[in-house]
Amino acid sequence: MNQKELKDFLDEKVIQYNNQDFIESDPVQIPHLFTQKEDIEIAGFLSASIAWGNRKMIIKNSHRMMELMGNTPYDFVMSHSDEDLARLETFVHRTFNGHDFAGFIKGLKNIYVNHNGLENVFAKNQEKDSLQKSISEFKKIFFETDHLARTQKHISDPLNNSAAKRINMYLRWMVRQDAKGVDLGIWKSISPAVLSCPLDVHSGNVARKLEILSRKQNDAKALLELDTKLREMDPNDPVKYDFALFGLGVFEGF
Repeated sequence: MNQKELKDFLDEKVIQYNNQDFIESDPVQIPHLFTQKEDIEIAGFLSASIAWGNRKMIIKNSHRMMELMGNTPYDFVMSHSDEDLARLETFVHRTFNGHDFAGFIKGLKNIYVNHNGLENVFAKNQEKDSLQKSISEFKKIFFETDHLARTQKHISDPLNNSAAKRINMYLRWMVRQDAKGVDLGIWKSISPAVLSCPLDVHSGNVARKLEILSRKQNDAKALLELDTKLREMDPNDPVKYDFALFGLGVFEGF
C-alpha cells in the first residue's frame, strides 16, 4: 500500500472500532461508570494500571477495585483510614497486589492534596510534541509518599526506554475528545496532538506488518518511530489510530 492507501485503510478501521460497541469489551468501561471528574480520572488510572493480560480478567479485577473503594474512588482516596487500606490487602491482579493497591491510593491522595490533581501533574510537564517527560515526572511525584520498592515497577518511565503502554492508554482516555463516546476527553489542558500510541504486542505486530514500524522491541524508541508515522497521517489526533491497530490485531488477527 502507498501512503494514501494506508491512511484510507486505517481511517476505515478507526471508524469500525471507535464506537460505543468497543466499550463493552475494554477496560475503558470502568471510568465510564462515573460522572464526577475526579472519580472518572481515578477509576481510569487504576484500571489502566492493571491493564495487562486477559482482558476479561482486567475488567473483572477493575470492577473489584471499585467495589473495594465503595464505588466512590475519589472519596476513598481523600478520606481513607488505615482500616480501609487493610481491606485492600485481599486484592490481586497478576503481580499487582493489595500492598501495591494501598501504595497507589497514598500516591493519588498526595497528588490531589499537594499537586492540584492528576490533570495538573500531567499538563505541567508536557512538551510541544510529547507527554513522555510528563509521564516520567508523574512517576517521581506519585512515589513521593511511603511505598514498597516493588510497587514502583507498576508505573513505567519512558525516559528509561519504556513504551509506557498503560499510561499512554490512560492519557488517551482522559484527553481525546470526539463524538464517538469511547474516550472520555475530560482533560482540556492537554492537546490530543501530543498523545502517544499505547504500544503493545498487538498494535506493535500490526504496525510492523503495515510497515509503519521497523524496530523489533516495543520500547520508547519504537514508540517514537510509530508516533512519527501516525502524526504524518493525522497531526491533530494521531492516537485515533490505536483503535485501528488494536482492532486489527485483537479482533481480526491481522
